[in-house]
Amino acid sequence: MEGEAAPRPTPLREVYTVSRLNREARALLERGFPPVWLEGEISNLARPSSGHLYFCLKDAAAQVRCALFRSQLRLIPVVPRDGMQVLVRARVTLYEGRGEFQLIVEHLEEAGEGVLRRAFEALKARLAQEGLFDEARKRALPRLPRRIGVITSPTGAVLHDILTTLARRFPAIPVLLYPVAVQGKSAAPSIVEALRAAGRRGECDVLILARGGGSLEDLWGFNEEMVARAIVDCPIPVVSGVGHETDFTIADLAADVRAPTPTAAAEIVSPDRHDWLHRFEQLEARLCRLMQEGLRGRAQHVDWLAARLVHPRARLGQLGQTLEALRHRLEHAWAKRLHVAHAALATLSSRLERCSPLGRVRAHALDCRHLEQRLRRGIDRQLAQRRDRLTHLARALNALSPLATLDRGYAIVRDAGSGAILRDARALAPGSRIEARLAQGRLRATVDERHED
Repeated sequence: MEGEAAPRPTPLREVYTVSRLNREARALLERGFPPVWLEGEISNLARPSSGHLYFCLKDAAAQVRCALFRSQLRLIPVVPRDGMQVLVRARVTLYEGRGEFQLIVEHLEEAGEGVLRRAFEALKARLAQEGLFDEARKRALPRLPRRIGVITSPTGAVLHDILTTLARRFPAIPVLLYPVAVQGKSAAPSIVEALRAAGRRGECDVLILARGGGSLEDLWGFNEEMVARAIVDCPIPVVSGVGHETDFTIADLAADVRAPTPTAAAEIVSPDRHDWLHRFEQLEARLCRLMQEGLRGRAQHVDWLAARLVHPRARLGQLGQTLEALRHRLEHAWAKRLHVAHAALATLSSRLERCSPLGRVRAHALDCRHLEQRLRRGIDRQLAQRRDRLTHLARALNALSPLATLDRGYAIVRDAGSGAILRDARALAPGSRIEARLAQGRLRATVDERHED
């Protein structure tokens, strides 16, 4: 009819087979869920002849089917049983044949131990990051300890095993026991106090921290952080021998050396007495050989000294002869030296006489005396000549000298003021002062009158 809408075409329907649906559902589940950890209770446990285990894992509100294949079952540390509270790691999947949702279990452990295991791994990672487990920090054990300390329970079989091993290997080393609790809540504080006391007292050169095997919960006192830090802070090297060879604790990681068992720890810290006895025998043989060689050498030296040894009387006689010989040599040497010195002195005296200036001095002295005599005669002759001439000149001078005139009664008159010789009476006025030079002395006078001739 006109106006009516055309009918829609019916779409083609995609029809799944059951197998396809289960297969794709399985793929979606396995891709959508990574391996998961679940905690629950085991129920309806079945053990068919194939060796696989099938059970339900349930809690208070739900349950899920699980399969644990035989290949993985060999790696499980516990035996699953109904009613056991467990912690599993599993893959989520779908069993296509029946379309049942299930888990494929890869690991299974008791739930309580699983919590402890996770705490163990977390503490191990944290302490390792702090460097408590570094090999560079750990100390070497003494080769021959003076005393061995044992930190363990005083009532367990472990102490007996350790003491037996130490007595067998080296019974001379004393052992000091630090009794502690090795299980329960008081174990960790007790171990810490023992480590601190051993380090504070310093009585031992090495410590063994030990206990027997057990579950992770039984060994948990050796997994406490305080124990690990006490081992690291202890100034004495610590050897850990906790549990069996498969047991591993935080104390084993913190200790300077980890032994697989307490008995092995005792063997590690104690030397083998047979090795030491063999070493002592070697040293004894070497010492004896060296002593014999030394005695032989000393005996040879004594023989040599005895051959050189002389009786004191003979020695004194030898020394007296030597002294007499030396005295003769000394006298001869001095005589020879004096003879040589006298000869040299005679030679030098002869040369000195040849070179002596005494002859020339005597000749010059004689010449000097002759010259002195000639000089004296010449001086006397010259003096006589000069004396005669002087007498002649004195006579001539005396004849011309005004002094001679004065001797005849004349006088030389001078002006007392100017000192001019007066020749004319008109040169002075009455009252003038005059000076008259006589043959003997002078006169000063005043002109009273002047007469002009």
